[in-house]
Formats: sequence, C-alpha cells, structure tokens
Amino acid sequence: MTQVAGSPDQVAAVEPSRSIQLVMLATDLGPASAAATDHAIEIASRLGARLLVTSVVDPDRPKRDGTGPRMDQVRAGREAGVQAIVQRARGSGTTATFLVWEGDPGEAIVNAAEAEGVDLIVVGSHGRGQVERFLLGSVSDYVVRHAGCPVLVVRTAAPDR
Repeated sequence: MTQVAGSPDQVAAVEPSRSIQLVMLATDLGPASAAATDHAIEIASRLGARLLVTSVVDPDRPKRDGTGPRMDQVRAGREAGVQAIVQRARGSGTTATFLVWEGDPGEAIVNAAEAEGVDLIVVGSHGRGQVERFLLGSVSDYVVRHAGCPVLVVRTAAPDR
C-alpha cells in the first residue's frame, strides 16, 4: 500500500497501479515508428520491463500491378527490421523479443497484445487530421479504441509548413 496525504487530517490508502512488466512496440518500421521505437526502448529500460517488438504484415495490401515483392519477402524484411530493434534494445540492457503477425494491422496488434498479456502498447502515428483518418483509417486510432491496456501514441514531428 502507498500512503497518499491530503490535508493533515486525511490520509488515504491507495493500491499501487498495476506495474508495467511487458511493453509492446507496434511498428511498421517506417518513419512514424522511429520515435515510438526510441520511447518504447527507453520506457522498458527505465522500468526494467521486457520489450516485445511487434510488426504486422497486411496480406490484403499487395501491389495491384503484381510487380511488388512476394509476401515471404515482405515478411523476411519485417523480421530483419524487428530483429535489429531487438538487438538495439538488448544493447541497452533490456530483455527483448519479437513477433511478426499477418492480418489487419490494428486488429492484429490488439490481438497480439491480449494474447501476450502486454501491460503497455507504444505505437507511432503520422499525426493525420480527422478527415485523413476517416478516409484512410488509422492503426494507432484503432489500437487506442480497442486495446485492453494503456496505449502511448508517439506522433512524428510535424513538417514545417
């Protein structure tokens, strides 16, 4: 129990919040994920938590002209990218592992977090406006609305206009 003091006449006993033992970094390895990666590694390191680096390959987004990479090539690229993040985290003394899932990114991130018992999800965002989010969808928005644990959304710096 933690003691929290109000006025000198009042003292309340408060149960400590659930500790963060497993942090999930949800990454597409793109520019919007770079700052989220930095934050996730720092948070896990400071808290002594484990880091689970997760990336989702969406099989419904192949190139329409058929000249894009095959799904196994995309998956291999993602695995190499998340393994590099795992090595970086381990270099800072953090225990880290990775998952590469296939499916709708928002749903897969939420499902993976639930299956793994994640305490905090860190995800990047492009910082799109409401109209773009409505038209294009937003993985980070979906995760915030559906995750069963806290979600930290890290926005990329806005370009100079």
